[in-house]
This record gives sequence, C-alpha cells and structure tokens, in this order.
Amino acid sequence: MRNEVLDKEFEEAVARVNAYTDPFPADVLLKLYAYYKKATNDYGKPRGKKPIINAFKTNALFQVRNVTEEEAKQAYIDLVNTYFLYRE
Repeated sequence: MRNEVLDKEFEEAVARVNAYTDPFPADVLLKLYAYYKKATNDYGKPRGKKPIINAFKTNALFQVRNVTEEEAKQAYIDLVNTYFLYRE
C-alpha cells in the first residue's frame, strides 16, 4: 500500500512541476532531473544540446547512484513541496 501512495504522490509532484511555467533555478532543475531519472529507472544518457549541460546532468545522476527508486521518489516529492512552499 505504501508504494501505491508514494507512486501517486510522485505522479502529482511531477504534474505540478510540469504545469509550472516560471523557470526553476539550475540547481533545483538538476536535482529534479536526477531524482526523476532514478525514480523512473531511465538510465539513458543525457540528450541536451550543449555538452556542458550534459556534463552537469551526468554529474547529477552520479550523485544519486546509491539512491533507491523509492528514496528518489520521496526526495523528488520533498524537493517539490519545499520549493513550492515558498512560492505560493
């Protein structure tokens, strides 16, 4: 049951991020990127247009290499909730 709740909260957090139209700070974007990729088991290499952006994304993924899928989902949710706490 806990995984179902976590999955639902994660999907809601992703939808909230996708619906937000203002730009996110780069550090927040990189954390969201890494947690999302880890949470969804999407290990494809970064596909940014600029090599430097790909390097930052790769580094962000490297930093979450020892995080489980569930931990990544929870970290993503927590980051989204904290970010929006001060913006609404």
